[in-house]
Amino acid sequence: MNAIDKAVSSDITLGHLLDVLAVAPDAPLVFTYDGNPIRPGYHVTEVKAGQFSALDCGANPEAWSEIFVQLWDIDEDGRTHMPAGKFSAIIRKVSDHVRLEPSAKLTFEVSDGVRPMALYCAATPRLDAGTYLVNLQARPASCKPRDRWLAEEQAKSACCGPSDSASKCCP
Repeated sequence: MNAIDKAVSSDITLGHLLDVLAVAPDAPLVFTYDGNPIRPGYHVTEVKAGQFSALDCGANPEAWSEIFVQLWDIDEDGRTHMPAGKFSAIIRKVSDHVRLEPSAKLTFEVSDGVRPMALYCAATPRLDAGTYLVNLQARPASCKPRDRWLAEEQAKSACCGPSDSASKCCP
């Protein structure tokens, strides 16, 4: 198994993204995906929220909230990258009309208008030389029962290193 096989989702939430961006609202917000930065004229073309109910491959019921932010990767009118505060204002405007759960899973849909839209999850933004950088990684398919099992195994291995008698973790 390679490292990606062992990865358990570390999606950030919309609330976490907005909290981080509030620290420096004038900083340019640059998303990177497929190894490249988004072009300076990008648009937030749609923000949508969904409540999902499903049955996973282990016949376990699943339910979650998810927010999709659609980015159109274009360069027009000699623009610069959108300031973090403008991105946050767009989200606030959407929240006036659509219920956006701050703790919802956050998914980015990105296309340049030519290639098909692709789904990405976001890493925590980092402020680097006055610019917010948000790395987007392709959202892989996953098996939720396997993901839960991996999380349990990781918790056990983190807990059960060399044991001492005072440890409440391991017998």
